[in-house]
Amino acid sequence: MLPDGLITADGGPNYASAILNILEDAADEHVRLKESQRAVLNILDDFTDERRRLDATQRAVLNILEDSNEEKLRAAGTQRAVLNILDDFADERTRRDATQKAVLNILEDSHAEQLRLADAQRAVLNILDDFEIEKSNVERINIELRNEVAERVRAEESLQRANAAADEANQELEAFSYSVAHDLRAPLRSIDGFSLALLEDYADSLDDTAKTYFGHVREAAQHMARLIDDLLSLSRVTRAELNRSRIDLAAVARDVIAQLQRDEPDRAVDLIAPTSLLAHGDVKLVKVALTNLLGNAWKFTGKTADARIELGEILESGHPVYFIRDNGAGFDMAYADKLFEVFQRLHTVTEFEGTGVGLATVQRVIRRHGGRIWAEGAVGRGATFYFTIKEGA
Repeated sequence: MLPDGLITADGGPNYASAILNILEDAADEHVRLKESQRAVLNILDDFTDERRRLDATQRAVLNILEDSNEEKLRAAGTQRAVLNILDDFADERTRRDATQKAVLNILEDSHAEQLRLADAQRAVLNILDDFEIEKSNVERINIELRNEVAERVRAEESLQRANAAADEANQELEAFSYSVAHDLRAPLRSIDGFSLALLEDYADSLDDTAKTYFGHVREAAQHMARLIDDLLSLSRVTRAELNRSRIDLAAVARDVIAQLQRDEPDRAVDLIAPTSLLAHGDVKLVKVALTNLLGNAWKFTGKTADARIELGEILESGHPVYFIRDNGAGFDMAYADKLFEVFQRLHTVTEFEGTGVGLATVQRVIRRHGGRIWAEGAVGRGATFYFTIKEGA
C-alpha cells in the first residue's frame, strides 16, 4: 500500500509526489555522498599529513642517528688526539731528559777535555824539555851513523877485495883441478889397463882370489875416474856463465830417461810427466841437474818392481815448485841435511854405485838460478826432490 501522500483524491497513485520524494531523497543522498567524500578526502588529507609527519619523524631519527655517529667519530678522534698529545708529551719529556743527559755529558766531556788539554800542555812542556836532550841524542846518533857508513864502506871494499881474491882462487883452483884431473887420469888408465891385461893375458896363472883382487883394483880405478869427472863437472857448474832461455823440463826429462833406457834396455821404468813443463834457466846447467836427479831416481828404483819416476809441478805461494818423485829405496829423513854435501852417501857402494857428488852439483845449479832444493823420503818408500828456479835471477 502506498503512503497517503502518494495517493490521489480518486484513490490512485500520485506519481508526481513520488518522484518529488525520490528526487528529494536523491538530493539528500547526494549531499550525504558529498559529505562522505569530503570526510574521506579529509581523512586522506589527514593520512597524508600523518605520513609526512611520520617521514619527517623518520628523517629526524636518521639525522639524530647520523649526528650520533658523527659525534661518536668526533669523540673517537678527540680521544686519539688526546692520546697523540699524551704520546707527544711523553716523547717530548724523553727528548728533554735526553737533552739534559746530553748537556750533562757535554759538561763532563768539557771537564775531561780541560783535563786532557792540561795534560797535553804538560806533555808539550815535557817534550820541549826533552827536545834539547833528544837533539843531543840525534847528533850523537848521526855521528855513529856516519862512522857506521864509513865502516860499511870499508867492509864493502874489503868484501870486493875478498871476492876478487876468491875469484882468483877459484880460477886457480879450477886450473889446478883440470891439471890434477889430467895428471890423475893417466895413471888411473894405466892401473885399469894393466889390471885388465893381467886378467886377460895371465888368466891361467892367476887363481880366483887374485882375479877377484884385480877386479877390485879395476873397479876402484874406474870409480876414481868417475869421481874425477864428477868433480870437474862440479867445478864447471860453479864457474859457468848463465845463459837463460825458456826450457821445457818435460822434454829434457824424456831425453834423459830415453838415454838411460838405451844404456839399460832390460829395465822397465814408467815415466810420468806432463806434455810440457816450462821454466826459465840455463839449458846446459838445468840439463845437468835433471840428469843427476833422474839418474838417481833411475838408480834407486833398480830393485823396485813396477818402478815409477814422476816429474811434476806444484804451487807454493803462487810460485812454481818442480819435483821429481820415485818409488825406490828412499832414505832416512834424519840424514836429509847431508844429502847435498860432497862425498856424502846414504847408501853403500855395494847397494848402489855412485860418487856422492851428483846432488852437490844439482844444489849448485839450483843456487846459481836463485832457487832452492830440498828432499823428502822414507826408507823403502821412495824419495821426492823439490826445487825452484827463480825467474830472471
